[in-house]
Amino acid sequence: MSGMALPVIVGVGGINAAGRSSGYQSYQSMVRPMLSPRQQQANILAMGTLMDLTNPTLAEVQRGTMIRAIEASYFDTSATPWQAGIELQGAGEELSFHINARRAPNPLPQNWRVLGSDNDVLHISATGGVDCLVPSVRDFPVKTAAMLPGGFDPGALYASRNHPKGLQMALFAASDALGDCGLEWSFLQSQVAADQVSVYVGSAMGQLDYHGAGGMLSARLRGGRVTSKQCPLSLAEMPADFINAYVLGHVGRTGAALGACASFLYNLRMGVEDIQAGRAHIAFVGGADAQVLPEVMDGYAAMGALATPEGLAAIDGVSVDAADLRSICRPFGENCGFTMGESAQVIMLMSDELALRVGAQIYGSTPRVEVCSDGHKKSISGPGAGNYVTVAKILSQARAILGDHSLCHHGLVQAHGTSTPQNRVTEALILNRTAQAFGIESWPITAIKTYIGHSLSAASADQLVASLGVWQYGVIPGIEHTRSIAEDVEQERLDFLLEHRRIDPAALDYAVLNSKGFGGNNASALILSPAKTHHIMRARTDASAWANYLDKCAATAERSRSYDKLMAAEIQPTRYLFDHQVATDNDVTVTASEVLIQGYGSISLDPTPTGYDCL
Repeated sequence: MSGMALPVIVGVGGINAAGRSSGYQSYQSMVRPMLSPRQQQANILAMGTLMDLTNPTLAEVQRGTMIRAIEASYFDTSATPWQAGIELQGAGEELSFHINARRAPNPLPQNWRVLGSDNDVLHISATGGVDCLVPSVRDFPVKTAAMLPGGFDPGALYASRNHPKGLQMALFAASDALGDCGLEWSFLQSQVAADQVSVYVGSAMGQLDYHGAGGMLSARLRGGRVTSKQCPLSLAEMPADFINAYVLGHVGRTGAALGACASFLYNLRMGVEDIQAGRAHIAFVGGADAQVLPEVMDGYAAMGALATPEGLAAIDGVSVDAADLRSICRPFGENCGFTMGESAQVIMLMSDELALRVGAQIYGSTPRVEVCSDGHKKSISGPGAGNYVTVAKILSQARAILGDHSLCHHGLVQAHGTSTPQNRVTEALILNRTAQAFGIESWPITAIKTYIGHSLSAASADQLVASLGVWQYGVIPGIEHTRSIAEDVEQERLDFLLEHRRIDPAALDYAVLNSKGFGGNNASALILSPAKTHHIMRARTDASAWANYLDKCAATAERSRSYDKLMAAEIQPTRYLFDHQVATDNDVTVTASEVLIQGYGSISLDPTPTGYDCL
């Protein structure tokens, strides 16, 4: 092969409010009415298996998926736990009370005096009153979220041992991606050097539930104790660490780049650049966030960023009780805030050379990801100039690869589309001005957060998975909960798809994934269609090698379909190799030319040419 390696997409795995990513199941859930009756029924049955439903109906599946009222298993929005601060006063100058000696604070407050004790009960007198926190409840103003499908518990699929939910989801996503790939991981490991695999998967905010930082930071206030797991398992790059240690067992590059809502595209960029630079032949990239937590949502609500029933009712001119909460996320329409979502997605990339050699199926390719900050800002969460740069660079790259006609007539934008008043104005203006600069007259725009909310680090991965579905089924998911485009949204040159649109997949050459994250974290990615990706790969090899590849690929695709059918019938255990072939010091041999690790192979120490010379 000649030229820079092309990072091709060979497997997808994950879970969000629409369902499982492998087999295009989550995508099918979004566009179900546009599928054939047979496809619709197959999706309903697969979703029923995921949700642990017997003889599932469409109504049951719909009730437990997409954006919906926050379920009591997460927290009760009408009675969310709170601590009410009160001061207890006695009838006179002193307050007398009894307290269990084992629960007494040590040392006692200075205004407390022990009057006596009886069977481990202290008799206390306090002057000036006592400040107390009393367990209470409050009404939580935000009532909706895009939670994982009801009945699906990622922790039940392996020995989760009190792992934070985000890590449970990340392991499921990586395991799902391997199954979807259709190639045995042990076989792929035998085809590349031990250090030619990269893993970049993280969380935008870390693991903040009880088993992570949430439990650690609240332990003192709860009168509890910190566990030995809460601190390490809360780290934002821990999804990659868990995938390395318990799913893949590799010794290549790893980590996670954090860029708020653009975090997935940051990780995608690192995977793409590793493959293009020859540092890796395989890269797993993704994001995982499980932040449907009252403590986290409190923060976004305080910013005025989350949609509420009152805000929706005001827009629709109805009573709060009559507001349609499932339609609360309305990108580019009259809207009142975004909706928190849960998602973990892992995308498996491979160099085109390796994909050709092993017969990997091709979902598309990603030749370029651009990242840019906003420069000087006033509000750190406010918009800036950076997204103009990322979108324009991606369009320039698309034109260089595909040509002007394809750029102007055969593309799609998966917009960030959060459903906030600020986003609808700023992102539409950016897309309009870049379309104008490149001569695009009618650019199709969609935004899938209308179905699955904002999953933070995984948001752009959700967009990517939905885009791949378009090439398979020929339906672009519409922004169906947006009834009309808001008056302050620039519409010139932009074709906002408010309904599902059926297209010829062969006529869609590329998709742009766009993300505008808090803090000035802007990122955009170019995704090429399977057909265009095959065109590039075919031009790089001879007819015999291509025919051999197609034969191998057909077998790979059949194995992938078999995995989807297996998962549709019974959810398979998550791949979790705990204490499996752990390398010790005695398993490592170091020479001046290589590091040899028993069970992993040889890692070459050939230096990288740099042009730096001090000899």
